[in-house]
Amino acid sequence: MASRHVSRISVLQALFTADMYNDLSLGTVQKILTKNTTSIPKTDEDAPFTESLLKGIIGKREEIDAVIEKAAPQWPIEKIASVDRNVLRIGLYELLFGKRDAVPPKVALNEAIELAKTFGGDSSGRFVNGVLGAVYRDIGSPQKEEATKEKDHREYLAGVVVCAKENDTLYVALVRDPFDVWTLPKTKYEHGELSDAAALRAAQEELGLKKLTLKAPLREHEYEAHEPGVGKVKRRVGYFLALSEKTPLTVGKGEEVQEARWFSIEELQTLELYEDLRATIQSGIVAAQ
Repeated sequence: MASRHVSRISVLQALFTADMYNDLSLGTVQKILTKNTTSIPKTDEDAPFTESLLKGIIGKREEIDAVIEKAAPQWPIEKIASVDRNVLRIGLYELLFGKRDAVPPKVALNEAIELAKTFGGDSSGRFVNGVLGAVYRDIGSPQKEEATKEKDHREYLAGVVVCAKENDTLYVALVRDPFDVWTLPKTKYEHGELSDAAALRAAQEELGLKKLTLKAPLREHEYEAHEPGVGKVKRRVGYFLALSEKTPLTVGKGEEVQEARWFSIEELQTLELYEDLRATIQSGIVAAQ
């Protein structure tokens, strides 16, 4: 699946640039977006989602800015750092006006905080978290009850592609599941946990790796699983790239992990793994080289 995280980055860059020119008209922002995304492979970005998000933010900007001013009265909107201001616009649009079946509130909050931490200043993550959290509580924590009722039917996870180099050879760490198929480490979110922290925890728990560096988000993957007594469960996994030394792997506390091993690029070509994960693994390999 194309990465909506990449789409949000593209929208943030376009809004930030247009904000610098004090021209947030739809035509100007669309031109900037088109120019900025010419270098992004089409497989790495959900173009319809990007366009819809951008148009929605511009169309609702006055309403969104009014919400920001109410939620952070001590910070006039023109005094808020441009990155933080536009991250809030993205997060608030998805939280207040987006389709919640496609982007649940928790995902909208996590994505905005992650953008702020990546592109903003040292305190940007805390600031964005505070504003969005206040708005979320003010509107009654939408879908909180629904999420509790439906948590067995739709799940959001974080995963990781861990790469390591040894003697100029690149290796990828995989785990073997109960079906004897090799796959990527992943884990469910813990309460209040952000996706980057969850991805690191997946590597620590399922590979036994303690020292690794989390790099960029890669892409999202959605699939259906079957759980006894529950039935079909839809899972969406956001994958990150992480770099590590090629140290011995140990199976952690992941109950479904039977084995963990390093594989070279050549070995991956003939390995029995889930075919719909090959594109995610390849994107990690390309980013790590």
